[in-house]
Amino acid sequence: MGELLSHLGEGFGQALTPTNLGYAFAGVLIGTIVGVLPGIGPITAIALLIPLSFGLDPLSGLILLAGIYYGSMYGGSTTSILIRTPGEVATVVTTLEGHEMARRGRAGPALATAAIGSFAAGTFSTLALMLLAPVLVTVAIAFGSAEYFLLMLLALAMTSSLTTGSRLKALIAMLFGLAVATVGIDPQTSVERLTFGILNLNDGIDFALVAIALFAVPEALSSLSRDTSAAEQMQRIQGRIWMNREDWRRSVGPYGRGSVIGFLAGLLPGIGPTLGSFVSYATERKLARGRAEFGKGAIEGVAGPESANNAGVGGAMVPLLTLGIPGSATTALLLFVFMMYGLQPGPLMFREEPGLVWAIIASMYVGNAVLLFLNLPLVGLFVRLLKIPAPLLYTGVLSFAVLGAYAIGFNLFNMLLLFGFGIVGFLMQRYGFPLAPAVLGLVLEPLIEQNLRRALKIAGGDPLTFLHRPISLVLVVLIALAVLSPLLFVILQKFRTGRS
Repeated sequence: MGELLSHLGEGFGQALTPTNLGYAFAGVLIGTIVGVLPGIGPITAIALLIPLSFGLDPLSGLILLAGIYYGSMYGGSTTSILIRTPGEVATVVTTLEGHEMARRGRAGPALATAAIGSFAAGTFSTLALMLLAPVLVTVAIAFGSAEYFLLMLLALAMTSSLTTGSRLKALIAMLFGLAVATVGIDPQTSVERLTFGILNLNDGIDFALVAIALFAVPEALSSLSRDTSAAEQMQRIQGRIWMNREDWRRSVGPYGRGSVIGFLAGLLPGIGPTLGSFVSYATERKLARGRAEFGKGAIEGVAGPESANNAGVGGAMVPLLTLGIPGSATTALLLFVFMMYGLQPGPLMFREEPGLVWAIIASMYVGNAVLLFLNLPLVGLFVRLLKIPAPLLYTGVLSFAVLGAYAIGFNLFNMLLLFGFGIVGFLMQRYGFPLAPAVLGLVLEPLIEQNLRRALKIAGGDPLTFLHRPISLVLVVLIALAVLSPLLFVILQKFRTGRS
């Protein structure tokens, strides 16, 4: 414990420097803004800012982008409560009770419990990250190439199996991401793969460009194509933005339960904070004394889900920092940023770059405190952002997307790729193909390929090497369960239906 506190103290020493404190403030401010603006979200914001972070110091760049991630989780609650439009997917559940509270003249307490729940859950998840990370690092040191290959395969299997909607579409999206990542010259054999004779593809397709095309462009195009004339009327903030004693009594339990549920849900690869918010809402609805109030503005239905989606951020950071496995589409972008700076998250990074890791963890404590003191007094100012006309807003998003794509390679070929992948992303979004599996496949493919080749080379080409060690065998079983569990669930449901 003494060593852990010593590392954390050194981390605070770096995180509290004027430069990094400024980047933490900028990150949570940008995150709050993109969370407030419906449809943008952290993934789009981070994808757009990746090209701008090329010239930053690694620590400053990571603090900035991580701040955007957890800042957007809170910002999305503002639009959910006031105009019944989720600013981020994880805040969808907040609309159910938060907007009803606003309609009853209790927008202030709804916004206050969202802010306090976000702070409490963010602090809890960061503390859990701090305590759990060294334990996982100790375990991960025993991993070899075979184990890392299977672990990344497990992440992809869970992403395609646990995603909401069609699992077939999730699998197709994942294979699409894997295929895009293989484009270029094979680093070991120097053979061209999927280049179709186009010289510009020999170096591969830049991940940042694909991320911008898949997230920013489709969101802008779909928003510009929608009729926004019938938008939900904004509810006014009446009275004080604070809670009375009864609100506090009813919120404390959901804060704790939501924090634990959200953190555990965030640990699951490919799921992130969204699952936690839905589970938290269902839990509070079952446990609440006044169940009849649910659907009419129950404060527990705001406190629990808001705590869960913020705790999910810390949970998603655990597999990223300790194992190098992204826990969500947003952390997949952060994994790319790590690799862009020449860093590989995992147990070795805790040994080789402990100052960087603990400074990032310390900055999450700082960022959560900044969020609390920034959002409560300035919520009225953030609400005014909702008056920006959608055509003007998303035209700006498209402009930043084009500028960012051009800045990656300073060539017109990137513009063609941006347009092509933007159309693909728009069609995927339109026909219900999830983008998270595609992004995870895109990020993990080089690591999967590298560890697979290394494991087979060490084993002399013997594929049974993946079953020789106990850890590998456990991972194989988990992969099989992740792949087969949806099918077994369907069979069980049909069996129960047939018996009834």
